[in-house]
Amino acid sequence: MEPGSINRNRPRVMGIVNVTPDSFSDGGRHFGPERALDHARALIAAGADVLDIGGESTRPGAEPVSEREELQRVTPLIRALAAETRVPISVDTMKPAVARAAVAAGAGLWNDVNAQRAPGAADAAAELGCGVILMHMRGEPRTMQDHPVYADVLAEVADFLAARAEAAIAAGVARSRIWLDPGVGFGKTAAHNLALIDGLPILAALGYPLLLGASRKGFIRALDPSAIDAGDRLGGSLAAALAGAERGASMLRVHDVRETVQALTVWEAISAGGGQA
Repeated sequence: MEPGSINRNRPRVMGIVNVTPDSFSDGGRHFGPERALDHARALIAAGADVLDIGGESTRPGAEPVSEREELQRVTPLIRALAAETRVPISVDTMKPAVARAAVAAGAGLWNDVNAQRAPGAADAAAELGCGVILMHMRGEPRTMQDHPVYADVLAEVADFLAARAEAAIAAGVARSRIWLDPGVGFGKTAAHNLALIDGLPILAALGYPLLLGASRKGFIRALDPSAIDAGDRLGGSLAAALAGAERGASMLRVHDVRETVQALTVWEAISAGGGQA
């Protein structure tokens, strides 16, 4: 899936389908093929423009899973969805072999939180010809929240993403197929995350469409200590989504699809002047 295939009058909404037992947001509620498929269908009905299928948790402190296990989690679901819907499918993985199998099963977008740094990843993306999301992450999921420090978080993230995009292009990935993601919550403090969301226009100036994934993230709890459970962060998630829309995000990766679509619809109507009174 190319960025140009997304209608960008307003940000598109990417619905999250975690086929994992240890996701930070749903704690395995959609783990298992039938539950995951039902959840994906519900997200489509709620208005998701894209589905993002992940079989390995990347929450802070998460342990990696084997390639075999990740393949068993995501490939059957992608194949089933591709057979019944035309909604674009993304695979959320760091592993080139998983991306290859996912694209063969019907995915058209590779969401890589590791920004194609795994051996052979960029070559695989070029060969597959799929869209690629390159995300900034400091360290790895197990260690990324261990005292993250930046001299200038916005400049450092921008430089990293620009370099990873150029590396992908050098490997043969078409520039038109590249998306960038600042990696909210991946090796950042709450202050870093807020600076990145506010600074999205700087990242958009790199010339690639932006994906923003701020849904239910821990920085919301830093602002509202009562939001201990991830499910208590809807208000903050919608605020971040609308801030991202205002600042140039082309797609929003979210858990709460219906609510985000509604918020964007109202935001878009207000931005258009409310129509004729």
